[in-house]
Amino acid sequence: MEFSVLAHVDVILGFAILILTIFYKFEVPPVLGFLVTGMLIGPHGLGILDSGQNMELNAELGIVFLLFTIGVDLSLRELWKMKKAVMAGGTLQLLFTTTLALIVCTWIGFSPAKSIFIGFLISLSSTAIVLKVLQDRNEVYTPHGKTSLAILIYQDLAIVPLILITPVLAGSSVSFEGALPNIFFKGSLIILVFILSARFLVPWIFYHVGKTGSKQLFFVSVVFICLSAAVFTSSIGLSLALGAFLAGIVISGSQYSQQAMGNILPLKDMFMSFFFVSVGMLLDISYLFNHLPILILATITLIVIKIIAGVGVTSLLGFPLRTTLLTGLALAQVGEFSFVLSRLGMEYTLLTEETYQAFLAVSILTMGVTPFLISASYKPADFIVKKASSTAFGMKLVQGIYSESLDDEEQKEPQMKDHLIIAGFGFSGKTVSKAAKAAGIPYIILETNPEIVQKEKAKGEKIQYGDATFGAVQEHAGIKSARVLVTGISDAAITRKIVEKAKELNPSICIIAKVHDLQEMKRLNALGADEIIPEEYETSVEIFTRLLEKYLVPREDIEKMVNDVRANGYRRLRKLVVDTDIDSGFSIKDGLPGIDIQVLKVGKDSYFDGKTLADLGFRRKHGVTVLSVRRRSNMISTPAGDFILQANDACILLGKPGDLYNVRKFFESARR
Repeated sequence: MEFSVLAHVDVILGFAILILTIFYKFEVPPVLGFLVTGMLIGPHGLGILDSGQNMELNAELGIVFLLFTIGVDLSLRELWKMKKAVMAGGTLQLLFTTTLALIVCTWIGFSPAKSIFIGFLISLSSTAIVLKVLQDRNEVYTPHGKTSLAILIYQDLAIVPLILITPVLAGSSVSFEGALPNIFFKGSLIILVFILSARFLVPWIFYHVGKTGSKQLFFVSVVFICLSAAVFTSSIGLSLALGAFLAGIVISGSQYSQQAMGNILPLKDMFMSFFFVSVGMLLDISYLFNHLPILILATITLIVIKIIAGVGVTSLLGFPLRTTLLTGLALAQVGEFSFVLSRLGMEYTLLTEETYQAFLAVSILTMGVTPFLISASYKPADFIVKKASSTAFGMKLVQGIYSESLDDEEQKEPQMKDHLIIAGFGFSGKTVSKAAKAAGIPYIILETNPEIVQKEKAKGEKIQYGDATFGAVQEHAGIKSARVLVTGISDAAITRKIVEKAKELNPSICIIAKVHDLQEMKRLNALGADEIIPEEYETSVEIFTRLLEKYLVPREDIEKMVNDVRANGYRRLRKLVVDTDIDSGFSIKDGLPGIDIQVLKVGKDSYFDGKTLADLGFRRKHGVTVLSVRRRSNMISTPAGDFILQANDACILLGKPGDLYNVRKFFESARR
């Protein structure tokens, strides 16, 4: 018997390594690789393995550990921040998809109960696949990435009530009235037990286990709590997965959550691979090929239904058209939890064997096309947005159905000049706005999330709702009279469009753009971005700064190195991304190696306060040149020698990094 179990595992792992290696080269998600592995080695494929008791056990453990890790990783505080997108978006998406499926399935000839259950199945999307694709594209924190993730989180949570509803739905024509109070009683019992466990039992166990300092004992305790909760819910007639999920929720609120997650992840990954393999083994390949045309038609119909539901929901939330389209396309597949629910549907005869085979085939097909569908979705989305923006109603959709008209906004926002425009109010946008506010620089923020705009406006923030890729939005923000545009958006395609449109409307504006990697620098440089900040480069600078601090290198020397790296390193990066055969114009930093520009403020007690430029002799004594001085909102260009400096004057200086560093102390030091 032991050899049989080991043989099963060995065969699965061997074929999985081979297939996943091939799939990796074509950037196909591992989930699909495990499904294909099961199809290949299962009873309907090569017949090497059958879906026996060992596979059933491994599959059940996979779902138990998956739901447990989701519960542990679930931050109720973070969910509350995304409550609108999670609760409203997730609920509407599930209802819209189920309603559309109910209409289609009833028309085909299914009973209402089975049609609703099929709607439940197809309403769930694949968190594993979508998150993997978004991570590979560095788009998790884009508007469509965050919206998709919020809805996926809700779907992961929704599996629990859907599991509870399934038995009721199966017996609705016979025992619905009796089943509902029974479910209510069981639910109340579960809540009571898990509240007491979260308050007393789990902290007590982990406290005494933690005192021993044994990692092995802690690991065993985590697995014990997970499986005990699963067995408890199973013993009262509910699913194993429900208990595991609630156990994860209990641990997530404790100080032991991260340690528990680290212990359980290897088990989850291993058993989840067995789960997907077991699902693939259930698919009859001959059924797939014998009914391929109708299954392809069903796959297309399902994808269309999910796109309509996803686009409709995100539109109702007020997101711009591009975000709604990309979100709808990202969620247009069947998820891994649908397999869990489908097996429960088989137990309660909500699905026939033929329907189950059709569901498996269509689900696997939707999962297979998802990475390619997401990658190919950007050009059609941009095309639709461009066409829609040509009409007044279309522009309303492009901006978001809750957006105010530009004419109404124009009366509310004061006209500005020589100001800063910030595109996107994420972490970078918030940081830039705080700095601008502290320095007294006039600014305006453009943001596409209506909830953020409403919240920040209530706080008095200078923020407008609008997609900065559109010229009308930039013009309303005063792009033609602005001095600087800063974009900190994670979406590379959106950043390129913003830069291109801004340079078209105001060729002289200075654009500072954030990029994720060095490869994106070439595109932005060609579009006219003046300063490009690659996150990878800045991260490496911060790493070596921390490293030098640990080796007790003086702070002054570290700052000199950082200034030199940024001055010379960025110059070298620009040379790498600019075609050497094209004359891109003269730049002070690029054309004069070793020369830098800095802005230093005259301190209140500085020696420079009240002195003329001639008296101070910047060029003679310090080796730097004063290019201009900003006094409050006025800019004095090339000030004469008799110009008197005052406290809080901002001097724009030109010189070598070392000289600029040395002169800084005179701006800050007390009077002599």
